Amino acid sequence: MHRMTFFPLGNADCCRIDLECGKKILFDFAATRDPEDEDDLRCDLPKELRDDLEDNDRDYFDVVAFSHLDIDHFKGATEFFYLEHDKKYQGDDRIKINVMWIPAAMITEQSLDDDQARILQEEAQHRFREGKGIRVFSRPGRLRKWCEKHDIDLNDRLDKISDAGTIAPEFSLAEDNVEFFVQSPFAVRQDENTVEDRNEDSLVLHVTFEIDRVQTKVLLLADSTHEVLSQIVDITKSMDNDDRLEWDIAKLPHHCSYLSIGPEKGSDKTDAVDQVNWLYRKQGQDGAIAISTSKPIPVAGSDEDKDAQPPHRQAANYYKGVAADLGGQFVVTMEHPTPKAPKPLVIEIGGRKATLKKTTATAATLATSRRAPRAG
Repeated sequence: MHRMTFFPLGNADCCRIDLECGKKILFDFAATRDPEDEDDLRCDLPKELRDDLEDNDRDYFDVVAFSHLDIDHFKGATEFFYLEHDKKYQGDDRIKINVMWIPAAMITEQSLDDDQARILQEEAQHRFREGKGIRVFSRPGRLRKWCEKHDIDLNDRLDKISDAGTIAPEFSLAEDNVEFFVQSPFAVRQDENTVEDRNEDSLVLHVTFEIDRVQTKVLLLADSTHEVLSQIVDITKSMDNDDRLEWDIAKLPHHCSYLSIGPEKGSDKTDAVDQVNWLYRKQGQDGAIAISTSKPIPVAGSDEDKDAQPPHRQAANYYKGVAADLGGQFVVTMEHPTPKAPKPLVIEIGGRKATLKKTTATAATLATSRRAPRAG
């Protein structure tokens, strides 16, 4: 059985994938909890991850992916991980990364205004220079120019680069019962865009798990906007690759922001653009699980509901409607199993596809779930 664990971190991302073969993959890292605030309900992410690694007699992840360089996807990473480029980040208690997955923009972006971002970029650049321990997604002209500036022949690094429309070679269905298909970023987009476009250039993957010949499909959508999702849908359909957008589990983009669905928030429910609506309603499978890595969904009329930042109630109402039509579930990380006692959200993936694992909220309260049949 494979497992996916999503951690309650507020509006921030971290997902651990535990493969049946024993390998461990981490998507993003955000140590957001304030240790000085006893009322902070977000989990202690470093402790959660360390405890799991110790239980499995490990001090490393096989892969750590950073979808893009926004703080809610890497906060605290420079204090937690063992970094190859500088001895000051190599303490014995630091967690090692066998292979680092990044979008090309993480190497080429200029004028970073965050110290942690600069340190992670230095690590990515170091690994790419050395030609080991890294996979770069997409190869825009910017990357070629960066290589020329640093006396690197890009052709010597092609085995470390995966373009959109290909499968990352670190894993395979034959050996690991999982494969990662690259949906984004697109090279042309990263040449057109600027520093402000990290969400559009973030790493988007379609994951296929297999157990007993049963496949479970997952969308990891980072912080994609509706424009990028529309482009992904259009390209995928033009290539007759519709199966690469089927999903049993979706890590919804950008903490339940309406801008990942359509251009207007709406008064009660966000209206999806056609491609996004097709992605969720036509490609979602029976009993699908949609996950919002976010704060609790605001109540209508509350101060939180008036906040421009996600999560947006209107977007949540759209996703709830999709989940209901699929006979599935819409789950919010900071509400699971209850808003007063959020716990890591564990999805078990086996011969019956995806099942949300029972989670104990308190000694007296259990939150359970099961796959429901599709309505209609």
